[in-house]
Amino acid sequence: MTYREQTKIIQIGNVKIGGGNPVAIQSMTNTPTENVEATVEQILRLEKAGCEIVRCTVPNKEAAEAIREIKKQIHIPLVADIHFDYKMAILAMENGADKIRINPGNIGSRERVEAVVQVAKERNIPIRVGVNSGSLEKELVEKYHGVTAEGIVESALDKVRMIEEMGYDNLVISIKSSDVMMCVRAHELLAGKTPYPLHVGITESGTVNSGNIKSSIGLGLILNQGIGDTIRVSLTGDPVEEIYSAKLILRTLGLRKGGIEVVSCPTCGRTKIDLIKLAGQVEKMVADIPLDIKVAVMGCVVNGPGEAREADIGIAGGIGEGLLIKKGEIIRKVPEEELLETLRQELLNWGK
Repeated sequence: MTYREQTKIIQIGNVKIGGGNPVAIQSMTNTPTENVEATVEQILRLEKAGCEIVRCTVPNKEAAEAIREIKKQIHIPLVADIHFDYKMAILAMENGADKIRINPGNIGSRERVEAVVQVAKERNIPIRVGVNSGSLEKELVEKYHGVTAEGIVESALDKVRMIEEMGYDNLVISIKSSDVMMCVRAHELLAGKTPYPLHVGITESGTVNSGNIKSSIGLGLILNQGIGDTIRVSLTGDPVEEIYSAKLILRTLGLRKGGIEVVSCPTCGRTKIDLIKLAGQVEKMVADIPLDIKVAVMGCVVNGPGEAREADIGIAGGIGEGLLIKKGEIIRKVPEEELLETLRQELLNWGK
């Protein structure tokens, strides 16, 4: 039995995490939360891409009060992200937040944390207890002679223990670091020491390019050990990119099915079409098509059919024309400019 099958089940709006439930995909808006129209527009795009839980920053009263209106227009659970002001946590819950994210170390005194926990308890709202390597307490840095995985885990368990002492256990734990291997080590140390589900991510991982590489390695190593109940791929860019990356990571690890997987060749001197552009167009086109199949995009008609044999359907480009391929068998030749549309129609009519 994996760690994630043994964690406590936590209900966030209409989504359950922990206890062996599917690893849920999260993202965070980058709009001003008080701008309801812009925030809702972004959340609806995230929903369409496959986001299952969304987080919004709540730095002020206007943002906290906006949650009520935002909730009316979206269809997934909303998490309020709180940094320093405990009053914003309370106001966010009063306005309908499905979960709050706090770092008790940033909230202030024990009394303030207790005030937040009391409202959460009254409304049965989950609390995500977050600890980042960048905000590790000075005494733990000194104890472990620097920022370490051991220090991050001790900090998180201390915060959890404090909230448990206040009589509340509707909790999710998050321990993050921009150091990929430190983050992996911290999750390995934490797994089994607590019954609560874990929110996993590599914080401040970077741009879509570097962030995807760091997140794939870090999340892959953690998730493949059976650790982690919900994930966020943190990228500097359009948050919709985070959803595409998260889905691909989960599918690659066998933790999620559904959605079209696009495979494409790396190109070589035989390539006679703009394969880089074509592969990108195919990947974008299939994002919203709900099929659980593999699509191949190949650069030449010489090796294309053979290389695409493991795919359910594929296209291979030539000079001015291309091939439509199914299970490695050539179905027909297609003019180059019609390749993309031919593939689209085949996918839309798949199984009919």
